[in-house]
Amino acid sequence: MSMIRDLRAAVRPAFRKASGAGDAHPCEPLGDSVVDCAVYREGRRVSGQLTPGAALAQVREAGEGFVWIGLHEPGEAELAGIAAEFGLHPLAVEDAVHAHQRPKLERYDETLFTVFKTVRYVEHTRLTATSEVVETGEVMVFTGAEFVVTVRHGGHGSLRSLRHRLESSPELLARGPSAVLHAIADRVVDDYLAVAAAVQNDIDEVEIDVFSTETTGSGGMETAGRIYQLKREVLEFKRAVGPLLRPTQLLSERPMPSVDPQVRTYFRDVADHLARVHEQVVGFDDLLNSILQANLAQATVAQNEDMRKITAWAAILAVPTMITGVYGMNFTHMPELHTRYGYYVVLVAMVAVCVAIHRGFRRNGWL
Repeated sequence: MSMIRDLRAAVRPAFRKASGAGDAHPCEPLGDSVVDCAVYREGRRVSGQLTPGAALAQVREAGEGFVWIGLHEPGEAELAGIAAEFGLHPLAVEDAVHAHQRPKLERYDETLFTVFKTVRYVEHTRLTATSEVVETGEVMVFTGAEFVVTVRHGGHGSLRSLRHRLESSPELLARGPSAVLHAIADRVVDDYLAVAAAVQNDIDEVEIDVFSTETTGSGGMETAGRIYQLKREVLEFKRAVGPLLRPTQLLSERPMPSVDPQVRTYFRDVADHLARVHEQVVGFDDLLNSILQANLAQATVAQNEDMRKITAWAAILAVPTMITGVYGMNFTHMPELHTRYGYYVVLVAMVAVCVAIHRGFRRNGWL
């Protein structure tokens, strides 16, 4: 089996699964934010629970292997201590603490700092004008020759199950920290693909509602609110996907410190999938613009229909109004006022004219 098949089989599940209590590693967390800390030598986890500093010292003493530390929303003081041990750049550490960063790839001497936006589709029975569709988080990765430090922000995107899958394939972890970086990038992009498919279903549902006869009336404004909300969620999705194009391109094309040349080749696969997702998200935005314009056009047509009906009825009522207005002028010499059957003739004439005008409007589709 080729390396790419091994790599993808280990790090890409068919669908992203949330990690539960059953995924927990037997070792207890080392601190409030340290989810796991382990030394890997020849692709295998070295038994024993170590602090980050002790784990790094063990790697340097052995002259092989690397440390993988997983953190969840660390505080400034805690991350500063790890940064001092591992020589992390202060600017990158500041970004990792405060989060809300744009996806990017930065190089500080021999250390890479990569920011990924994670996304999760929020399940809902029916899309409304206030539904949350896409929830975002962040995973930040410090990659050096002897270590990988992952910092996660948000309630989803846990890397625990990913770590377990990699540990079951020692030949992959034997390639060092770059294999972990590739696995994280691949996992994040896989989540993008799953979310894009779910968002496509929501867009299809809204599109069907827009072009159904049931929403051309009062339901049109409600549908417009749903479309606008979906556009906002797609925009958030686009902000996660778009900026990551350049970092994945750099990882796949340029030599980077601590990135195995063989692993770098397989970043192309991640870049290809990311480009496909980006095209989908841009297409979503354009499609939603078209659907919104169609919905507004339908609302305008419905208003025009109402105005035509009002105008038609006003024209019909104008005939008896005009006739009664003429005979209400109270002139002395009006012969029709003194005829025996003039009143009845005028009533019949008004009804006949109104019926004729009504039939004309019905024939022309105004009523």
